[in-house]
Amino acid sequence: MSTASPQDRRIPVSVLSGFLGAGKSTLLNHLLGQPQMRGAAVLINEFGEVGVDHHIVEVHSDRLVLLDSGCLCCTVRGELPGAFKDLYLRSLRREIAPISRLLLETTGLANPAPLLHVLMEDFFIAERFRPDGIITVVDALAGPGQLDRHREATAQVVAADRLIISKVDLADQDAVDALETRLARLNPTADRLYARHGQVVAERLCGLGPCQADADPMAAARWLGAARLGDARPAYRPPSSGSAHDRAVTSHLLRFHEPLDWASFAEALDVLLQAAGERILRIKGLANITGVDGPRVVQCVGNVRFTPRDLPAWPPGGPHTSLIFIVDGLERDYLVKVFEMFCDRTAGD
Repeated sequence: MSTASPQDRRIPVSVLSGFLGAGKSTLLNHLLGQPQMRGAAVLINEFGEVGVDHHIVEVHSDRLVLLDSGCLCCTVRGELPGAFKDLYLRSLRREIAPISRLLLETTGLANPAPLLHVLMEDFFIAERFRPDGIITVVDALAGPGQLDRHREATAQVVAADRLIISKVDLADQDAVDALETRLARLNPTADRLYARHGQVVAERLCGLGPCQADADPMAAARWLGAARLGDARPAYRPPSSGSAHDRAVTSHLLRFHEPLDWASFAEALDVLLQAAGERILRIKGLANITGVDGPRVVQCVGNVRFTPRDLPAWPPGGPHTSLIFIVDGLERDYLVKVFEMFCDRTAGD
């Protein structure tokens, strides 16, 4: 169920993230029962000596791989590429049916950023698989407390391309509305869906990344989500309500109307990632680069900058650079000054 161009035959990979007990396995079962997910394979990561989740996910055993040696964001990174390769080669040898999509369910303690790094930086995987978005499940009942106490929960929300609020059938509507408002503050560029009894239409969770823009230029604009920040304001600041941590997380939109030199632009990004460290939670953008006809996709999660990808055409609005920063206690002026220093360009509104 890919919305990529016919030329891109790579297998789409959806990362299913969310804190412990959020309802990822329940959601996964409902997704696998839908016709759109026919031919999907599943990778499940679990934390602890005894795996449990793979026993409650209903998928044929030859399409399920359990990674149970630890958290995907650290010790299992060496195991993950092998699992991708094994599934692909088994399908190629027709030991299993062709794989139409790969669903990767992470442990509740995992930061999705290193997973994207594996997908995009391992040559074998990058040639055969493409990231199709991060889906983060947030518990309508326990989610607010998890966001208060655990930075991992916040990192999962910030990394998401789509947010699923689960267990809304069990929660008070006022509490659900308050959580949705809070999620919009933490990640204003991600669409939010409700899951009642763990059910979400599978089609709403596919085609979330920028890769499908080969066929649909608007897909890149939807992935960027800049319009949700408000075109008239360069920064999104949460109101004083919410936790102290929420109030420190802000979203900044930087626009550059003149083309940028890639070497200088990349150096500015690297300096920001090195200097600001954990204060930069996510960067996503479409860059107008000198000598490149279409937009260049820029993506950083945490302090990891991923290999850029050039798209064939600009979405409506024409060539310009739009960068969205989700940061923890970092002012927009600081970001602007770095680009002025390295790119000799001033960000406009």
